Amino acid sequence: MSRNGHPFTAVFVGSFAMPKGVRFDTHTHPFHQLAWSQLGLLRIRTRAGSWLLPPTLALWIPAGVPHATEAAGDALMRAPYVDPAQCPEPVAAWAEPTVVAATPLLRALIDHLSHRGLAADTRARAEAVLLDALSPVPATSLSVTGPRDPRARRVARALAAAPHDTRPLAAWATEAGVSARTLARLFAAETGLPFGQWREQLRMQASMPLLAEGLTVEAVAHRVGYASASSFVAAFHRVVGVTPRQYFSEPPRG
Repeated sequence: MSRNGHPFTAVFVGSFAMPKGVRFDTHTHPFHQLAWSQLGLLRIRTRAGSWLLPPTLALWIPAGVPHATEAAGDALMRAPYVDPAQCPEPVAAWAEPTVVAATPLLRALIDHLSHRGLAADTRARAEAVLLDALSPVPATSLSVTGPRDPRARRVARALAAAPHDTRPLAAWATEAGVSARTLARLFAAETGLPFGQWREQLRMQASMPLLAEGLTVEAVAHRVGYASASSFVAAFHRVVGVTPRQYFSEPPRG
């Protein structure tokens, strides 16, 4: 088989330079996609959730799953596409988007398979190793749904602009001109989360680009409203499923 004149057996690697803010609106592929950014931070949204991915992580997107991709910073996306007919178990059974570790081995294989002129048997071996090297990471999606009611939306926009603002629900309710009970009800009904959990998710989302830039955990903690690095790390682990170090650090070499 070939794609754009590039011969492959099971895997084709696409490369996309994506300046900050560039996005591919919701679309699907007939192939499975492993979305990985060699540089920068990718934001990928599907119906199942939203992910912010540094170069240490990639997202397996099954064929036919609608998704949108955006560069949260200047990014270089290098994405292997996998023929479903030649995708082995257990990867073939992944019906939902799955976060995997972008290990040094996986990165090297992506680079290797991007080269033209590989012999068919050489290519087939590398493709098999790449698919065997996909290792899921227990990182959950990070979706922050905004409320629709204009009073709650005003609060949500203010917090998005200043995630470090630690004022309690009652203070925000006064600013919005509603009772604390009404504001709490609006957030729960329209975002699916209590106000406190919604704000925590918003803060974790705001922390991702800062961590990706290399700021210290302590500095990021203060910028998104936590009094200490330890309280921020605990919240990050609670919301995302792993610690900031696990999310952004190089995976160990096997």
